[in-house]
Amino acid sequence: MTATLPEHEIRGLRPVELADRLLDIKRIYHEPGIQRFDRGRAVLDRFSDAERIEVASHQAIPGLYGNEGNVGDWVRIKRETLVLGEKKSLSARRNERSSDWIAPSTANGCAMACSYCYVPRRKGYANPITVFANIDKIAGYLERHAARQGVKPGPNQCDPVDWVYDIGENSDCSVDAMVSDNVRDLVDLFARIPNAKASFATKFVNRDLLGYDPRGGTRVRFSLMPQETSRLVDIRTSKAADRIAALDDFVEAGFEVHLNFSPVIVYEGWQNDWAKLLEQVADGTNERTKRQLAAEIIFLTHNEGLHEVNLGWHPKAEELLWRPDLQQLKRSESGQWNVRYKSPWKGRWVQELTDLLAVKLPTCRVRYAF
Repeated sequence: MTATLPEHEIRGLRPVELADRLLDIKRIYHEPGIQRFDRGRAVLDRFSDAERIEVASHQAIPGLYGNEGNVGDWVRIKRETLVLGEKKSLSARRNERSSDWIAPSTANGCAMACSYCYVPRRKGYANPITVFANIDKIAGYLERHAARQGVKPGPNQCDPVDWVYDIGENSDCSVDAMVSDNVRDLVDLFARIPNAKASFATKFVNRDLLGYDPRGGTRVRFSLMPQETSRLVDIRTSKAADRIAALDDFVEAGFEVHLNFSPVIVYEGWQNDWAKLLEQVADGTNERTKRQLAAEIIFLTHNEGLHEVNLGWHPKAEELLWRPDLQQLKRSESGQWNVRYKSPWKGRWVQELTDLLAVKLPTCRVRYAF
């Protein structure tokens, strides 16, 4: 079954309209006893009209995960379904690329529907937001973990001073903040931890975050790609222009703001589109923002399993993402077979984009590119 997306899902909406339409929660799957957590009760109260369905585990929900028939309802499930669970295994995983550590998740899944997102590969046929209600335990673990690290011994590509914890590896924190106060709690936590900062990438402009008090302790990495490409693959996200327009405001509010050029998708004329995007950033930001900008550049990685899922709900995007003529197989760190752009073409393309950035936005340093 192939679903036809409404026009607004493809072309994007004004921020207020998008926020109004991202979530219309009609059912909440929850683990037994989730009400014993303050955050669990708060989420249930926030969506008090939603049907409540008790399940044994947030990871194994009959009829939701692993149900191939759900592909045609990919976007509807994201809009109408929420999962509440407890994060039982807490660990900080070494990263050393975007961050020093990957923090234990306070959520996974997303209400947005980017067609290249790797998270659905693990769930199968549905990927709504799961909120973890034991935020106090997660925050306590992170505070103790950071304290054990002590002073960072020296600068690295993650940060010159602080240990950096990615708090949004499996979700988009800007959207998570519409569902619970987990993100606010983490921003408050890292505002007071002296040797560490939080970091998350986002494709959604949630201006409620401007009312937080991060005090430089949280880095927001706004993901960007050329708008015409974004319209096709960044489904239900904020427009690129809206993300750019938010950069100065988030800096003013006390966030550190970086850019995440990801994924970079290769097609005829992609370099010209990226040149225009970088000019938009240069023209749309003030000097204070420009001075503190840094960027990650990540070229597309795709996966055959995700390709098959996408064919069931958004096959048009796969014409851009699935390019066997340009891609080669490569085994990931987790042992999966992914496809990435062929060597040595990819190396040349990475250099082309970093050279372009140096010309169009020279104050923006590159933290890493691959």
